Amino acid sequence: MTDVPKLSAPKFTTLGCRLNAYETEAMKRLAQEAGLTDAMIVNTCAVTSEAVAKARKEIRRLRRENPDAPLIVTGCAAQIDPESFSAMGEVSHVIGNTEKLDPQTWQKLAPNFIGDTERVMVNDIMSVQETAAHLIDGFGTRSRAYVQVQNGCDHRCTFCIIPYGRGNSRSVPAGVVIDQIKRLVQEGFNEVVLTGVDLTSWGADLPGEPRLGDLVMRILRLTDVPRLRISSIDSIEADENLMQAIATEPRLMPHLHLSLQHGSDLILKRMKRRHLRDDAIRFCEDARRLRPEMTFGADIIAGFPTETDAHFADSLSLVDACDLTWLHVFPYSARPGTPAAKIPNRVPGPLIKERAAQLRAAGDAAVERHLAAQHGATHRILMEAPDMGRTEQFTEVALSAPQAVGELITARITGRDGARLTATPC
Repeated sequence: MTDVPKLSAPKFTTLGCRLNAYETEAMKRLAQEAGLTDAMIVNTCAVTSEAVAKARKEIRRLRRENPDAPLIVTGCAAQIDPESFSAMGEVSHVIGNTEKLDPQTWQKLAPNFIGDTERVMVNDIMSVQETAAHLIDGFGTRSRAYVQVQNGCDHRCTFCIIPYGRGNSRSVPAGVVIDQIKRLVQEGFNEVVLTGVDLTSWGADLPGEPRLGDLVMRILRLTDVPRLRISSIDSIEADENLMQAIATEPRLMPHLHLSLQHGSDLILKRMKRRHLRDDAIRFCEDARRLRPEMTFGADIIAGFPTETDAHFADSLSLVDACDLTWLHVFPYSARPGTPAAKIPNRVPGPLIKERAAQLRAAGDAAVERHLAAQHGATHRILMEAPDMGRTEQFTEVALSAPQAVGELITARITGRDGARLTATPC
């Protein structure tokens, strides 16, 4: 049998959202500062039951690959159900979402102390009042940087377990965000993405209750960041300044990912969403009127309990009604502890899969239309690899000649290669 080499540095595995990825980068620095070397850390996701199952599978795989290294589990799944992970024989320690960003946690997990440290370090996330500024230098390349501006969620959609893993909404003060973006720009980053659990709730817990649009306008006014992106937003909470930024600020990228979830008013009410179908359509029409090149992504759930064929047809037609391009389709997954898990009249699993496939097909057709419309256009492209970058609308582009990673180049779209555009630098 071949000996497995001993780890010489912590091995991090990140599952789930961009916020998790951001926090993994912060953990890497904390682990390094604490002198933690020989360990495996899994940052889990809990958005669906499949995400939790994937985390368990990854934990078992890592343990097989390295039987002796400490294995630490954190993230939303660990926060919500620490006992189930501590019961896994493969797991050495379970730490919560607050604890994973606390330097003292990593000092306790350092080589001199790890054997004597309590096995489960998970406290009540609902008692957390502040979001610290965990400054990171990017994600290992110069393509783009992510900045956490918010964490947690005050809303309780009936299908969602995430507030129980992230706590209530907390905002990072604008001054801290701006200072970090200035530092990242000085280090050469040409694009910054604002991340959070419920971005459009940013500012509600700060003095004066500023809104996300206020933050965006301040960033664009006080920094020289060439490109600013906003990750997933709740369109019903889009404020006047955010709409003004969409209309007047070319450095704000014309791509928004919307938390829509469904196209039927009745299902939206049963989900405890705060918008109706017409609200979503109106927002998309308004944003595109202000910025004609705007593209939209969206989260849509297929097979929510009580969803009829007619309800599903409303979701399917929403793709065209909102002119959505990038769909993120979730087959409904019951999460224990959520109100939706108790709703009767569950949609059969095979039908959920069929409906999810129809939504994905509609999304594929929307992408086809978008790609076809780009032929001959000129775009500013941020290079993510020597031969690949993304347009302002987040469309992937293959370049005919290698370019420097992280640079912004101008290129003309010449065609397509599968789901990618092809382009020649100008």
